[in-house]
Amino acid sequence: MERRFTGKLSFDCFESASRTILRFLHKRFDFDLWLVTRKQGDFWFLLHTEGDGYQETASKQVFRWADSFCSEMVKGNGPNIALQSDLVEAYRTTTLARHLKIKAYVGFPIYHTDGTLFGTLCGLDPLPKSTELLAEHDLFEMLSSVLTTVLQTELRVVASSRRLERLQLEALTDSLTQLFNRRAWDEFLAAEEIRCRRYGGVVTVLILDLNGLKQENDTKGHAAGDALLQRTGRVLRQVARENDMVARLGGDEFGIIAVECSLADGGQELLKRVRNALAAEGIKASVGIAEGTSSTGLKKTWEKADQRMYEEKQSLYTENALVS
Repeated sequence: MERRFTGKLSFDCFESASRTILRFLHKRFDFDLWLVTRKQGDFWFLLHTEGDGYQETASKQVFRWADSFCSEMVKGNGPNIALQSDLVEAYRTTTLARHLKIKAYVGFPIYHTDGTLFGTLCGLDPLPKSTELLAEHDLFEMLSSVLTTVLQTELRVVASSRRLERLQLEALTDSLTQLFNRRAWDEFLAAEEIRCRRYGGVVTVLILDLNGLKQENDTKGHAAGDALLQRTGRVLRQVARENDMVARLGGDEFGIIAVECSLADGGQELLKRVRNALAAEGIKASVGIAEGTSSTGLKKTWEKADQRMYEEKQSLYTENALVS
C-alpha cells in the first residue's frame, strides 16, 4: 500500500537528509522499517531508522556486516528490490533472515568520496510486496544518490575539520618528543567520539608503555632516558598514518588513535608495524590495543587498550621473575 507524504524534502546535512528521506519512504511505502546504514570493516551500523517494525533490532546500533541482506546485495547476489526475499537464496540464508521474519527487501548503496561503499539505504518488511514496487527502482536509486552526494560533500568538510583540529592542537605538544600531549589527546578523542556517533565507524586505540626507561635513567643518566623517549616518539610518528593522533600521555606512556580503522582492517597491521619498528630500534615496550565504536565509547576503548597493555607488562614481569 502506498501512503501520501505531506512533508518537505529539505535538509542541511547528511543526518537531516537521511532522516527526511526515511520519513518520506515510510509515509509513501508500506514497509515496517526503513534504514540508512554504514559498513566499516566487519561492522554494520544502523545510523538512522524510521518505522514501527523490528523495534528490538532497530534499537541496536551495531551488527556484523556479513549477517545483513545488504552485504549480499552489494556483492550482486540478490536484487535491489526483492518482492519476496525468502525466495532469494542469498537473502534467505543470512543470519538476519534466520532471526527476523523478513519477506520483502529494498536496498541501494551509498558511496564514499573515493567510490568505495559507505553503506546503504534499505527497507525491511514481514510481508511480500506486489510487482508495482519494481516500478519505483529509479526513485530508490535517486534517493540513494542524493544521500551519496550530501554525504560526500559533508565528508570533505569533515576531512578539512580534522586537518584544522590538528593545526589548532599543534601548540599542545610535548616539549621533549614533539608529539601531541595529553590535553591534545583528550580533545581529539572527544571530537572523534562525536564523529563516530554521527557517521558510525570504528576507531582503534593503541597504548604503549616503555619497559626499560627507569633502568636507562639509573644506569646511563636522564639524558639517555630522554633520548629513549625521543626515539620512541620518532618511531611512532613513522609507523602511524597521516590522520592518526600520536601522543605522549605522560612519563613513558604513549598512545595512537587510528581513525576509521578496525582491528581487522588496519589495526592489527598497525600493531605489527609498531612492534617491528620498536624491535628494530632496540626499544622494549608493552603494548595494548582495542577497537571502539559509537556504542562502546572511545574512552572505554582507551581504557581497554590500557588494560591490555598492563596485562602484557604484568605477564612480562611474571616471566622475568620465573626466569630469575
